[in-house]
Amino acid sequence: QVQLVESGGGLVQPGGSLRLSCAASGNIVRINSMGWYRQAPGKQRELVAVITSGGNINYADSVKDRFTISRDNAKNTVTLQMNSLKPEDTAVYYCKADGVLLSTGWGKLEDYWGQGTQVAVSS
Repeated sequence: QVQLVESGGGLVQPGGSLRLSCAASGNIVRINSMGWYRQAPGKQRELVAVITSGGNINYADSVKDRFTISRDNAKNTVTLQMNSLKPEDTAVYYCKADGVLLSTGWGKLEDYWGQGTQVAVSS
Protein backbone atom coordinates (compact mmCIF):
# COMPACT_ATOMS: atom_id res chain seq x y z
CA GLN A 1 0.00 0.00 0.00
CA VAL A 2 1.01 3.60 -0.59
CA GLN A 3 1.80 5.62 2.50
CA LEU A 4 2.14 9.38 2.82
CA VAL A 5 4.03 10.86 5.76
CA GLU A 6 3.89 14.58 6.54
CA SER A 7 6.32 16.58 8.61
CA GLY A 8 7.10 20.18 9.47
CA GLY A 9 4.02 21.34 11.34
CA GLY A 10 4.21 23.30 14.55
CA LEU A 11 3.44 26.52 16.35
CA VAL A 12 4.49 29.79 14.75
CA GLN A 13 3.77 33.46 15.37
CA PRO A 14 1.78 35.52 12.87
CA GLY A 15 4.04 36.58 10.04
CA GLY A 16 6.29 33.58 10.51
CA SER A 17 7.07 30.71 8.19
CA LEU A 18 6.85 26.95 8.13
CA ARG A 19 7.83 24.35 5.60
CA LEU A 20 5.71 21.23 5.30
CA SER A 21 7.02 18.11 3.61
CA CYS A 22 5.31 14.94 2.48
CA ALA A 23 6.98 11.76 1.33
CA ALA A 24 5.09 9.01 -0.47
CA SER A 25 6.38 5.48 -0.14
CA GLY A 26 5.51 2.21 -1.80
CA ASN A 27 6.21 0.57 -5.11
CA ILE A 28 5.44 3.82 -6.91
CA VAL A 29 6.16 4.49 -10.55
CA ARG A 30 4.42 7.84 -10.90
CA ILE A 31 2.03 10.13 -9.04
CA ASN A 32 -0.03 12.38 -11.28
CA SER A 33 -1.05 14.88 -8.63
CA MET A 34 0.13 15.74 -5.13
CA GLY A 35 -1.21 18.48 -2.95
CA TRP A 36 -2.05 19.91 0.41
CA TYR A 37 -5.43 20.33 2.07
CA ARG A 38 -6.25 21.74 5.47
CA GLN A 39 -9.05 21.39 7.96
CA ALA A 40 -9.74 23.70 10.87
CA PRO A 41 -11.91 22.60 13.82
CA GLY A 42 -15.56 22.61 12.84
CA LYS A 43 -14.71 23.37 9.22
CA GLN A 44 -14.71 21.32 6.04
CA ARG A 45 -11.42 20.26 4.54
CA GLU A 46 -10.29 22.67 1.84
CA LEU A 47 -7.72 22.76 -0.92
CA VAL A 48 -4.52 24.68 -0.18
CA ALA A 49 -2.36 23.86 -3.20
CA VAL A 50 -1.90 21.09 -5.73
CA ILE A 51 0.82 20.31 -8.24
CA THR A 52 0.86 17.81 -11.08
CA SER A 53 3.78 15.73 -12.27
CA GLY A 54 4.08 18.17 -15.16
CA GLY A 55 4.45 21.13 -12.82
CA ASN A 56 1.00 22.68 -13.15
CA ILE A 57 0.01 24.38 -9.90
CA ASN A 58 -3.22 25.62 -8.37
CA TYR A 59 -3.48 27.59 -5.12
CA ALA A 60 -6.38 28.57 -2.97
CA ASP A 61 -6.98 32.31 -3.30
CA SER A 62 -6.32 32.78 0.40
CA VAL A 63 -2.75 31.48 0.14
CA LYS A 64 -1.76 32.34 -3.43
CA ASP A 65 0.63 35.17 -2.57
CA ARG A 66 2.11 33.54 0.51
CA PHE A 67 2.54 29.79 -0.05
CA THR A 68 4.67 27.91 -2.55
CA ILE A 69 4.21 24.27 -3.49
CA SER A 70 6.90 22.18 -5.13
CA ARG A 71 7.63 18.52 -5.72
CA ASP A 72 10.35 16.09 -6.65
CA ASN A 73 8.87 13.54 -9.01
CA ALA A 74 11.79 11.15 -8.66
CA LYS A 75 11.55 11.14 -4.86
CA ASN A 76 7.73 11.30 -4.73
CA THR A 77 7.85 14.19 -2.31
CA VAL A 78 5.90 17.42 -2.14
CA THR A 79 6.74 20.51 -0.12
CA LEU A 80 4.66 23.48 0.98
CA GLN A 81 6.59 26.60 1.93
CA MET A 82 4.30 28.81 4.00
CA ASN A 83 5.28 32.43 4.54
CA SER A 84 3.50 35.37 6.16
CA LEU A 85 1.36 33.01 8.17
CA LYS A 86 -1.91 34.25 9.62
CA PRO A 87 -4.02 32.94 12.49
CA GLU A 88 -6.62 31.81 9.96
CA ASP A 89 -4.02 29.42 8.53
CA THR A 90 -4.33 27.38 11.73
CA ALA A 91 -5.47 23.89 10.77
CA VAL A 92 -4.42 20.31 10.32
CA TYR A 93 -2.67 20.07 6.98
CA TYR A 94 -3.03 16.87 4.98
CA CYS A 95 -0.96 15.62 2.10
CA LYS A 96 -2.87 14.07 -0.79
CA ALA A 97 -1.83 11.97 -3.76
CA ASP A 98 -3.98 10.76 -6.62
CA GLY A 99 -3.40 9.08 -9.93
CA VAL A 100 -0.81 6.81 -8.36
CA LEU A 101 0.74 4.29 -10.73
CA LEU A 102 2.40 1.34 -9.02
CA SER A 103 4.73 -1.21 -10.50
CA THR A 104 1.83 -3.67 -10.25
CA GLY A 105 -0.68 -1.34 -11.84
CA TRP A 106 -2.80 1.62 -10.81
CA GLY A 107 -3.35 2.22 -7.14
CA LYS A 108 -6.76 2.61 -5.57
CA LEU A 109 -9.23 4.94 -7.25
CA GLU A 110 -9.76 6.84 -4.02
CA ASP A 111 -7.18 9.49 -3.17
CA TYR A 112 -4.35 8.63 -0.80
CA TRP A 113 -4.09 10.78 2.32
CA GLY A 114 -1.48 11.32 4.98
CA GLN A 115 -2.24 11.45 8.69
CA GLY A 116 -1.98 15.22 8.83
CA THR A 117 0.31 17.65 10.59
CA GLN A 118 -0.80 20.44 12.93
CA VAL A 119 -0.11 24.06 12.06
CA ALA A 120 -0.94 26.65 14.69
CA VAL A 121 -0.44 30.37 14.07
CA SER A 122 -0.76 32.33 17.28
CA SER A 123 1.04 34.92 19.35
